[in-house]
Amino acid sequence: QVCAQLCRRPCYCPWVPPRCPRGSPLVLDGCGCCKVCARRLGEPCDFLHVCDQSQGLVCDYSSASAGTPGTCNFEDDEEGCEVNGRVYRDGEVFQPSCKIQCRCLDGGFNCIPLCQEDVRLPTPDCPHPRRLEIPGKCCPEWVCAAQDQHLLRDARAAPGALSPLLQQPCQEWGTEWSACSATCGLGLATRVSNQNRHCRLESQRRLCLLRPCPALPAAFPAVS
Repeated sequence: QVCAQLCRRPCYCPWVPPRCPRGSPLVLDGCGCCKVCARRLGEPCDFLHVCDQSQGLVCDYSSASAGTPGTCNFEDDEEGCEVNGRVYRDGEVFQPSCKIQCRCLDGGFNCIPLCQEDVRLPTPDCPHPRRLEIPGKCCPEWVCAAQDQHLLRDARAAPGALSPLLQQPCQEWGTEWSACSATCGLGLATRVSNQNRHCRLESQRRLCLLRPCPALPAAFPAVS
């Protein structure tokens, strides 16, 4: 009877489907005609404006008076989870902070990080990367704490000038020496390091000797 009163045949739907907020999928209305945004937990609902069934929500009229819409709620009284004094229903997605997103599941909750946990290695243009909290931004970002080479050059050029930058010790960084290039006799080992006068990353080499090479057998003169 409700369907006969509210649903028109044939269906008349807008050409462009509505744009739904994040987390609200497009679903068919109660008449099965037009695409509408599914109502989420706690939002008003009625015969036409249906709740998001993929989240286990139904339109609850238990606390609604006659002629007023219901409220999207969970169908079953399932076990929820409590985080920071707030209770979430089973299946509900929430963010305790801007850095993580969690989902209530069977009385507990699973969380995933929203900030990338990448690692930035030193490079010639950024020998001292640091990860810092930026005001106004949720996730920390990598910044380069490299010394200004122009100021260093000007400070060296000025006789007797003392710059606070020159008083800062170089933060040494380097890779391990590679294996010797020769199995016997003199060879070369290489590494990347900033242990030099300018505190810059460079490829360094040094001589290495694992063991002396065995002497070649003496040549015997040919017998005529």
